[in-house]
Amino acid sequence: MEPCQWLLHIVVFLHNAWIQPCFAQTPLPVHSSPTPTPQTAQGPETLKFRLSGFPRKHNEGRIEVFYKDEWGTICDDDFSLANAHVLCRQLGFVSATGWAHSAKYGKGTGKIWLDNVQCSGSERSVSVCKSRGWGNSDCTHDEDAGVICKDERLPGYMDSNVIEVRVDENKVEEVRLRPVFTMATKRMPVTEGVVEVKNKDGWAQICDNGWTPKNSRVVCGMMGFPHEKKVNKSFYKLYAERQKNHFLVHSVACLGTEVHLAACPLEFNNGNATESCAGGMPAVVSCVPGPLYAQSSNMRKKLKMQSTIRLKGGAKHGEGRVEVLKGSEWGTVCDDRWNLLSASVVCRELGFGSAKEALTGARMGQGLGPLHMNEVQCTGHERSLWNCRYKNITAEDCKHTEDASVRCNVPYMGFEKTVRILGGRSRYEGRVEVLYTEANGTLRWGLICGEGWGTEEAMVVCRQLGLGYANHGLQETWYWDSSNVTEMVMSGVKCTGDEMSLSQCQNHRTVSCQKATARFSAGVICSETASDLVLNAPLVQQTTYIEDRPLHMLYCAAEEDCLSKSAAKANWPYGHRRLLRFSSQIHNIGRADFRPKAGRHSWVWHACHGHYHSMDIFTHYDLMSANGTKVAEGHKASFCLEDTDCEEGVSKRYECANFGEQGITVGCWDLYRHDIDCQWIDITDVKPGNYILQVVINPNYEVAESDFTNNAMKCNCKYDGHRIWVHNCHIGDAFSEEAEKKFEKYPGQLNNQIS
Repeated sequence: MEPCQWLLHIVVFLHNAWIQPCFAQTPLPVHSSPTPTPQTAQGPETLKFRLSGFPRKHNEGRIEVFYKDEWGTICDDDFSLANAHVLCRQLGFVSATGWAHSAKYGKGTGKIWLDNVQCSGSERSVSVCKSRGWGNSDCTHDEDAGVICKDERLPGYMDSNVIEVRVDENKVEEVRLRPVFTMATKRMPVTEGVVEVKNKDGWAQICDNGWTPKNSRVVCGMMGFPHEKKVNKSFYKLYAERQKNHFLVHSVACLGTEVHLAACPLEFNNGNATESCAGGMPAVVSCVPGPLYAQSSNMRKKLKMQSTIRLKGGAKHGEGRVEVLKGSEWGTVCDDRWNLLSASVVCRELGFGSAKEALTGARMGQGLGPLHMNEVQCTGHERSLWNCRYKNITAEDCKHTEDASVRCNVPYMGFEKTVRILGGRSRYEGRVEVLYTEANGTLRWGLICGEGWGTEEAMVVCRQLGLGYANHGLQETWYWDSSNVTEMVMSGVKCTGDEMSLSQCQNHRTVSCQKATARFSAGVICSETASDLVLNAPLVQQTTYIEDRPLHMLYCAAEEDCLSKSAAKANWPYGHRRLLRFSSQIHNIGRADFRPKAGRHSWVWHACHGHYHSMDIFTHYDLMSANGTKVAEGHKASFCLEDTDCEEGVSKRYECANFGEQGITVGCWDLYRHDIDCQWIDITDVKPGNYILQVVINPNYEVAESDFTNNAMKCNCKYDGHRIWVHNCHIGDAFSEEAEKKFEKYPGQLNNQIS
C-alpha cells in the first residue's frame, strides 16, 4: 500500500474512533437515512430500555425503548446477536446469549421505534447502529424483537428499584406522609399524617373530597405498611384551617391493589389550586405497622407462630426468595406469571407494604426441596398467597433456577443516619463509626472496639446502610485512611445478624477495650451478592456406613486431630477405631463464589495429606443424643475448597492442585468422599442407642453467606453396637418448627424398617 493510502486509513480510523463515543451519548431524531446522524442543537433525547412480555425471566424479554416520551419496540428485521449484545449492555448485563424474533414474548404496543438495526456489537448505544431511523418502520408488532441476556451484571450496575407501572413522572414523583402531631414527628416509623405528593414545584396536598379507604391502602402500602385504619379527622380539620394548603390533586380513585398512587386514576387541578377543594381539607392517612415495626414484642412472636410464608436469602428485611409451607415442608414458588399483584400479597401477609419489585429467575438465590406453587395469579385483595389461584407443580414444570422473589416497601426508620463507614477504597467498605449522644446531649461520631467483631455484626451494619450483604467483619483497620474520630464509644458488640440496626445488638454498658486505638477499630466490607452453601442431605443418607479402621492406618488422621480424645490412650499401632463414614457434597446455590476468608499467604501446608488448609474449620460433624448432648464429634478442616463438578453450562474456576486458587463457584459443588481421611465421626466410645447426626457447614461464620439457616443438616440414627441406620436426613430449616420438634423427640427405628 502507498504511504499516502496508509495516511488516509489512519485519518479515517482516528475520525471514527473519536466520533463513535460522541454518538453513543447522543440518541438521534426520527430520520429516514439508514445511517443515523447526531441530535440537533435542541438537545439530546433521553433513551431508556426495559424488558417486557410473558413468559420470561428477569434477564430476557421483548426489548422496549423509551424515546420522545414514549415506549416502543424494535423490529426483528436484520436483527442479530450483535444487536442483542449492545442492548443487553444498555440494560446493565455483561452480554447477550441469544435473541428472539416474531414477538416470542408477546406483541408490544405503541411505536415501533427501530427497524433494520445493524450493530457490529461493540457500540456503546443502539442509537449509533445502522437502521432505517427513529420511527421509520414497515413492521407490525408481530415482528417485535426480544433479547436473552447473560445473567451477570456489569460492574457497578445497581438493580433498578423503579416500580413497573407506566406513570407520568412529571406529575407524581414521590409520595409521603407528613406527621402533624409534635410527638409523631419524632417517632419512627411515621404511621399517620397528611398525604403529600411531589412534583416539579415541590410538595403539595391532595383534596380529601371523595377520598376512600382504598386510596389509603395504596398509600400505606407505599409507606411499607400492610393495612390502613380510620383517622380522627376533627383535629386535622382544625389544623387545615390554619394552614395554607396547595392542592395538586382533587380526585383519586384507586382500586386498592395498585402498588403506587401514580398508577391510580388521578385528576389534577388547573388554575387556582386552593379553591379547587371545596372542603379545604387535605387527605389524611393512618396506617397499621406490621409486627416487625410494632412496639409490642408479642406481635413479633405472633407473626413467627402463624406464618406459612417466609422470605429467604435477601440482604434486607422485606426482600428475599418466597417460600411457602405446605403440610410441614417448606418449598418455593415458580416464577411463571409472577407479578407485582402476587408479590404484594406476599409482602402484606408478612407485615410489609406493597411490592416494590417482583423478581424472577432465582434473583435471591435458589431454594431447596419442593416447588409448591406455579402460575400464581392474585387479584391483590387476598390475605394470603394460598388464597390466590395457582397450579400444583411437577419437577418437569419448573426448576429452582426459576424461584420467585420479592422486594417489599418497608417503613422508613432512619437507621442509616446513626452509622457510617469511612476510609475504604469504595463506599462498600470502611471503618465503622456510630453516632453517639453524650451526657450533655451533644452528638458526635465514635469508633467501635474491634474485639469480638465478626460477620454477624458486619451483616447488621451493611443492612443498616443499605449496602447488601456482609463480606467481612474486620477487627483491625490500620490499613485504611483514618478520620478525625479516634475515641472508642462502643465495645462488646454482639449481634444475631437479624437486627435492623446496631442499636438493637448487645454491647457493654461501659466501654471496655484492650486495644483502644483507631487501628484496632471495627470495620466492614459489604457486597451486593453473597454465596450460599448447602449440603446434599440425601447423599449423606445413602452413603453412611461403619468402618473399623486399624490404628496403623490412622497416624495421619491423628496428627490432624480427626479422632476422639480416647485415641491418645490407645495401644498404637495395635487395635482399631470405629468410624461413622459418609460423603459430603456441598453446593453453592448463592449469587457469589464462596472464597476462604484467609488469603493464600496464610494457608497452612499439611505434609501428611499433601495439601493446603484454607480455613481452620470448614464443617462440624456431631453425633447427639435426643436432648442435644454431643456424644461424639468430628471436624473437617478445609482440605481444599474446589469445584468437583458443576451444573450444565457452568465452568469450574477453583482447583487445589499446584497451590491453585480455592473456592466453590456458584452452581458448582465440592465433594468430600466417604473414603478420604477425616470424613467421619469417631464413634468408638459410643454406646448403642438412638441419636441425631448433625453436619454444620461454615459453623463459625468465617465466610459471609446470604443465608446461614440452611447450613445445618440433621438425620435420625439408630446404632445397635454393630450396624447403623440413618434416615430422615434434611436441611435444618426444611420443615416447620412443629415438625422439627417432633423430629428431635423421634425414638428412631425399632428394626431395619423406619417406624
